Formats: sequence, C-alpha cells, structure tokens
Amino acid sequence: MSIVISGNPGTGKHTIAHQISQRLGLSIIDINEVAKSEGLFEENKGTNDVDIEKLEKILRNKTSEKNLIVGHLAPYVLDTNQVRMMIILRRDPYELISVYKERRYTENKIKENAGSEILGIIVHDATIRFNKKTFQINNSRRSVEETVEEVMSLILMNKASEEVDWLDLVTKNNDLGKFFGD
Repeated sequence: MSIVISGNPGTGKHTIAHQISQRLGLSIIDINEVAKSEGLFEENKGTNDVDIEKLEKILRNKTSEKNLIVGHLAPYVLDTNQVRMMIILRRDPYELISVYKERRYTENKIKENAGSEILGIIVHDATIRFNKKTFQINNSRRSVEETVEEVMSLILMNKASEEVDWLDLVTKNNDLGKFFGD
C-alpha cells in the first residue's frame, strides 16, 4: 500500500512529495503525469477533464508499497487497498488566491479551486472513501521544511491529523461573496 499526498492545486503537494520521497526512498507516481502520458486529458472550457475510470484502471497496475502517490485526483482514482495513508495538504484560501494569480488562473478557476479548499471537498471525499486512512496537514505559513516534518510525523504515527476549517475563517471575515459570489 502506498502513501498518498493530495490536496487542492497550490497546496504544495509536489514540493512536499519530492522531499518525502527522498527521505523514505520511495519513487513518486504523479497522477497528473500518468494521465498526460496516457492521453486522458480533454480540454473543456479552459480546464482539463480526465477520464477517471480509465485512470483508475491504469493506476491499479502501477502502485506498490514502494511508491509515494501525488495528485489532487487521488481520492477519486485509488482504491482503499492501494492506500496506506492519504495525507491531504490544506492551505489558507487567501494564500491560494495569490498562488492562482501567479499561475494565471482565470477568475472562475480561482474561485472554483479556492472554494473547493474552503469547503474541504477533497478531504471530505477522501474521508468518505478512505475513512481513518485520511489525514490533514495545514501548511499555511509553514516553510517547506516545517511541512515536511509535520508529514513525516504523520507517517511515523507520532502526530494526529490537524483540523482545518476555512469556512469559519471566511465567514468571520465576511468574505463568502469573495469566494462564492458572481
């Protein structure tokens, strides 16, 4: 069974995955790269859609306990028997807006991804599918090294999952319209 790092775009998945893979001597399976190499991306209104069923079948044959799997699609394309633990990186949605602007995301794509982070869509879906194998790390305002240490503590079972509630933060800031309005 593999260790999986997932989360919304901009949360630091690939950066952290590379550090963790070096420490643990694991090879990385990048779900997006697998989808690209297999020709599973399809352009749809400025975003890339992926054939989840085909990707799931391909990944069944690629995973082992010597892998670290990374990608935001992980909760949707992996089976519970492939996953030892799924670590969801979370990041303050206000920080994510800056990341998305640097990446030149459209306003719609910014709202969609930041809104997904606020609502905890990926962690919710991962928890439903993987239950107690799902853990959260809030890497907001943490250095790469600090986040790597937090993830390593989770992997070594020296730490519990963190609780993250961006909806409460955004509501207190009276910013629901900023993320969810037209």
